[in-house]
Amino acid sequence: MSDKQNMVASEQALVGREQPLKLTQANPISGLAVNVQAQTGQSIAYFGMGCFWGAERLFWQQAGVVHTAVGYAGGFTPNPSYTEVCSAQTGHAEVVKVIFDPLVISYEKLVELFFENHDPTQGMRQGGDVGTQYRSMILFVDAQQQQQAQALAGAFQSALSEADKGAMTTEIEAFTGFNFAELEHQQYLHKNPEGYCGLGGTGICMPPSLNR
Repeated sequence: MSDKQNMVASEQALVGREQPLKLTQANPISGLAVNVQAQTGQSIAYFGMGCFWGAERLFWQQAGVVHTAVGYAGGFTPNPSYTEVCSAQTGHAEVVKVIFDPLVISYEKLVELFFENHDPTQGMRQGGDVGTQYRSMILFVDAQQQQQAQALAGAFQSALSEADKGAMTTEIEAFTGFNFAELEHQQYLHKNPEGYCGLGGTGICMPPSLNR
């Protein structure tokens, strides 16, 4: 377990493969292809908050979210498999890709949901799920997302500190790529409604003073 909580060095990461998964099937919730691209007027966000099964369901339930998919990001190995990511030898976290309509739901609201629905203080784990793949992560796609995520992180940290909940370990980093997960992981809790969901927040809410 302790080895899985240590980030692999880039030069020691698994080699992976050149070709990405071919996912032509439709998302049963959005009706769109799993690997669909954002359309004009739509935006994209990326969040890692532990096991991606429950995290994806959290976001697809939100009005204004057009499409979701799960995959691996934040690491080194190109086009890894789930087994490889679970080995903690790829550097990747389990991440949800969210395509949304910013006229209906703001990026700030998505970040608020992110912070309130998992424990961002646990380092390389989330509850009983242990390993680097379960770390807390926001991958921003532009400077505006970076500024908004950092501002909300600061506000949430203040609320955590007031409640003596500890320091956040959430990584806020620039997006560098997304590797789609295997089909069986896409929309998992839609296909398996009684399946495992590891989401669990701290009980702390985002301070209401911020305009979202």
